[in-house]
Amino acid sequence: MSETTKNPNSALDKENREQTQQTQQEISELLQIRRDKLKTLQQEGRDPFTITRFDADSHASQLKEQYAHLQPEEESGVTVSVAGRMMSKRVMGKASFADLQDRSGSIQLYIRRDLIGQEEYADFKKMDIGDLIGVTGEIFRTQKGELSVKASKVTLLSKSLYPLPEKFHGLTDTDTRYRQRYLDLIVNPEVRDTFVKRSQILREIRNFLDAQGFMEVETPMLVSNAGGAAARPFETHYNALNEDVKLRISLELYLKRLIVGGLERVYEIGRVFRNEGVDTRHNPEFTLMELYQAYTDYNGMMDLTENMFRHVAQKVCGTTQIPYAGEIIDLGKPFARMTMLEAVKQYAGVDFDQVPDTQAAKKLADEKGIAYEERHTKGDILNLFFEEYVEEHLIQPVFIMDHPVEISPLTKRKPDKPEYVERFELFIYGREMCNAYSELNDPIDQRQRFAQQEELLAKGDEEANHTDEDFLHALEIGMPPTGGIGYGIDRLVMLLTDSASIRDVLLFPTMKPLD
Repeated sequence: MSETTKNPNSALDKENREQTQQTQQEISELLQIRRDKLKTLQQEGRDPFTITRFDADSHASQLKEQYAHLQPEEESGVTVSVAGRMMSKRVMGKASFADLQDRSGSIQLYIRRDLIGQEEYADFKKMDIGDLIGVTGEIFRTQKGELSVKASKVTLLSKSLYPLPEKFHGLTDTDTRYRQRYLDLIVNPEVRDTFVKRSQILREIRNFLDAQGFMEVETPMLVSNAGGAAARPFETHYNALNEDVKLRISLELYLKRLIVGGLERVYEIGRVFRNEGVDTRHNPEFTLMELYQAYTDYNGMMDLTENMFRHVAQKVCGTTQIPYAGEIIDLGKPFARMTMLEAVKQYAGVDFDQVPDTQAAKKLADEKGIAYEERHTKGDILNLFFEEYVEEHLIQPVFIMDHPVEISPLTKRKPDKPEYVERFELFIYGREMCNAYSELNDPIDQRQRFAQQEELLAKGDEEANHTDEDFLHALEIGMPPTGGIGYGIDRLVMLLTDSASIRDVLLFPTMKPLD
């Protein structure tokens, strides 16, 4: 660190402080000017905050599409009403231009004094960038070829009392963008496009599953036993029942109860909550989709997943060739399939089929510098090798199959290799996109797996599962062979919008307090 940076009295720091003070002074002056304008309007009986309605009949993008045929200086003869935020204003004597932004985009406004009247034109000139206005007028194309609304009436609908960020060099600081998403959406159109696309992705997922005969359901968020995943839950207290409860970490165990009840094909899209760290791929609350289908297995889930990803990409992005972080992810060709054993052998050069036991696995881990816990067994260490050596290489879509039973407490064993289970994870760009099983439906085996999880809890593993007696009872009633899968919706949105961080696809991500 240089002396200039260290010294609070340096010339550079002094200049920065002066610039900050100047900016704060400018903002204070602008705030006062805008409040004075509002006060004047209120004294004149024209308080914009008393307006309750403006009937807009058109949006910017719709008008641009509908009147794309108009030639320069051609008038449509059609009067429309639009409403939105004024993002720029260029006053030119007896005529002015402005840009109005609505949810679909922006359109130019042309305001002439002789068309709207001298008094109303004077009122318009006093309006500020950021004000919300309603405009009625004729659609036409200007001499320079810009589709515009030739205003016959301009109404101030809401007064902006704080200047928009672009007045002071835009809104680029990511922390501010995430904390004040409302400003981010106003001044950064590409951000709004991301969340429009997120909505489209969810709609197309539902369209795809509904066409496959799936039924969307809702299950509890507050639960006495937060199971179905390896994660630490948030805890709270239910006063009415004087009961400690948890926020769900998964959707799995309740959805499986519905399979037992005979619904056969169910899915849920909802928030889950995990008491874990925050980084570019994790947020304590996130959107998970889980689906369960009776009478199929993890192979059926692979086929469904591949088809669904392809469908959603084509519908939302118009292509199955998806640009992400400088790569082109090909969702159009068949996804590769590889067992975890094969992947570790290929990328780490270790054949765990030749590793006889846990002791030998730990010795290998020591040799490779892979940290493990005393409680870990051979299967856990195989997974650690996978995370260390394999994940970063999995750029194009690949199903990693057949995980160790130790890390898969709710999954059916492979009949010919019972130390492994019928499970897969889909990886794209080194990231897990979903996790699927041939679901364990043997209540005796499931009880034993829960007992093993309880042992891990006793040894300090806060992410292990508790025994769920009601779920075990449901399995005793009888659950058919079932395939199940969980998708991280936020990661899918990241992929299809070329977003580097999960915070870029959450409207209001979790942030540390400012204090």
